[in-house]
Amino acid sequence: MLSPEIIALMTAVFVASIVEAVEAFTIVLAMGLTREWRSTIFGTLGGLVTLAIVTSGIGITLSRLTASILGSTEALLQFIIGILLLVFGLQWLRKAILRATGLKAVHDEDAIFRREQEAARRAGTETKFGLDWFAFVVSYKGVFLEGMEVVFIVITFGLQAQRNLTPHAMLFAAASAMLAVLLVGFAGAFAHKPLSAVPENTMKFAVALLLSTFGVFWSVEGLGYFSARRQSLEWPIGDWGLLLVFAAWLLVSWLTVAVLKPLALRDALVSTPTTAGEKP
Repeated sequence: MLSPEIIALMTAVFVASIVEAVEAFTIVLAMGLTREWRSTIFGTLGGLVTLAIVTSGIGITLSRLTASILGSTEALLQFIIGILLLVFGLQWLRKAILRATGLKAVHDEDAIFRREQEAARRAGTETKFGLDWFAFVVSYKGVFLEGMEVVFIVITFGLQAQRNLTPHAMLFAAASAMLAVLLVGFAGAFAHKPLSAVPENTMKFAVALLLSTFGVFWSVEGLGYFSARRQSLEWPIGDWGLLLVFAAWLLVSWLTVAVLKPLALRDALVSTPTTAGEKP
């Protein structure tokens, strides 16, 4: 039976992977429709292969390092990974809150698609190895850079979870990411247009909450490293403590949006130019 932590892990990886895959697909689609599909596909495959190699290499290296260097001090690993996830999650959460309040523009795949198409039209023609080099490079970079965030989440979640839950946790995380990528790929191939209907901004908010939740949960457990016993601390209600931390982050985020949204509306009204004879 899957534990609440494994279910939350798979959910976080799956949702984050969908968000990043949608963004990568928009870039690939723009290059394919505007430039040339053969080069775009080669660039996409190159990015995926590079991601697979990087993920395998980093995962194996970190597994061996943590096993040999940390030894029995798993609490230190929990603390380090928890802090990394917390920093990463808070960055996502900050942007999500700003988008929800109107202080930052929402992520618009249609607008990004048009921008990528315009850049593709303006770019010159350069052929290397029989490929349209601009389409190849942009597709490669888009897939690789968007995928690296997923790689970070897969490795950190999987590495931590497999040490205190199940030896197959990394496989669960990777499978969740792969499923999300395949789902977006099939949906994009069927739609043949940017997947703007995907509620990206809401999903990013959810991922930010999950990352921040795991960050707090694991870093608090890892504080046990600084005690005399140097062993991980236990939450009073076990893995169900994740729900309490998630609820706390959700409440804090809601209150922050409630406070900032009126300020954003006021600033928008103040900055809106008035017509002649109209009172501001």
